[in-house]
Amino acid sequence: MNLILKTGLLLIGMLANVLVIAQNRIDFTEYDLDNGLHVILHRENSTPIVAVTISYHVGSKNENPERTGFTHFFEHLMFEGSENIERGEFDKIAMNAGAALNANTSFDRTFYYLLLPSNQLELGLWMESERLLHLRVDSLGVETQRNVVKEERKQSYDNRPYGTLMEKTFEAAYTVHPYRWTPIGSAESINNATLEEFMDFHSIFYVPNNATLSIAGDIDIEKTKELIHKYFSDIPRGTKPIHRPTIVEPPKTAEVRDTVYDNIQLPAVIQAYHIPAKGTPDYYALSMLTTLLSDGESSRMNKSIVDKQQKAMAVGAFPFALEDPGLFMVFGIVNSGITPDDLENAINAEIEIAQNEELVDREFEKLRNKIENDFVTGNSTMAGIAESLSDYHMYFGDANLINTEIERYMAVTKEDIMRVAKHYLKKENRVVLYYLPKQTL
Repeated sequence: MNLILKTGLLLIGMLANVLVIAQNRIDFTEYDLDNGLHVILHRENSTPIVAVTISYHVGSKNENPERTGFTHFFEHLMFEGSENIERGEFDKIAMNAGAALNANTSFDRTFYYLLLPSNQLELGLWMESERLLHLRVDSLGVETQRNVVKEERKQSYDNRPYGTLMEKTFEAAYTVHPYRWTPIGSAESINNATLEEFMDFHSIFYVPNNATLSIAGDIDIEKTKELIHKYFSDIPRGTKPIHRPTIVEPPKTAEVRDTVYDNIQLPAVIQAYHIPAKGTPDYYALSMLTTLLSDGESSRMNKSIVDKQQKAMAVGAFPFALEDPGLFMVFGIVNSGITPDDLENAINAEIEIAQNEELVDREFEKLRNKIENDFVTGNSTMAGIAESLSDYHMYFGDANLINTEIERYMAVTKEDIMRVAKHYLKKENRVVLYYLPKQTL
């Protein structure tokens, strides 16, 4: 009787999951312009808002090792203005129209967005077409942003406690792949780069055939197509080869350990394990494992290491979802009176439990529900939908993964989670860094 009841409840839960996913299905239209620009349109007329976004398939991994930080630099430079938008006016025009705008750069792509009242759609399209076709790349703009980027690096990385954590981790984890440097790049590279180098970088990567225009919100599909044709169809296709790194990071066969001395009060422990690229079957199991270990106050690491043992002020695990094989990172900041060794041993103990003890049904169902909720929530805003559609097309050539990728998570079994924990979270496949206060020297 208990088995029948348990099976029935499980089936009810699965049916509820299917209904939630069906109710949140994202319909969209996509097509290519003759110049190679890929367009994705999603209509949602419940609120008078539209997200106009454009992604360029260029991230820090596309950079010259001697000129790192170019994609992040262009994230700033793209707001400088154009032939028809005066310097410093881009933000003002958007804000005067009631828009919010921003951008972000990753290892693999750069994403720009304008969130506007839907009656300002044409303005948003004109602005994005302007910086695609007529971006102002001149000495004044370059020098202005050169100083801005260098100051950002000082404030957010060099002078911030634990600010270099990601930089040091990726530098230690990769020996040949361009993931060995992070999107912020080096101040020296930006300082030494010439105007001609910036112009050349722009002419290679910021072209229609390396971009995805993704629009979501209160739109009329046919009228939007007409506006897109008006503002984007005459932009010339790029003619220079687009650099796509093909170098493969060799498998790690021995643990790498190092110590970083920083302006911090409490030591930190970082572990980084090499994992497959996003979109691969094992990636989904590893992603669910990080949720199990550290997502929320009731997660395993938080309950055990922070609450019960009180060995850490904070502890977490997360996968770096990258286009090429990335990292599964675990980090913790030690509690007062605890040594880094103590914290590392506690982290290792939780990983060993994940490797050797199967999840109970109740914990597994809770994990699945959390994953599903996060997936739906991530696509609950117009900007989120536009970004997801763009990313799925750019990385996988399949924008419909916005509706179906959850099935890949739901296909992960308890056995899969144990298996990937054993296969990837092993000593010889990791980098371990201790961040220690400088005064201990």
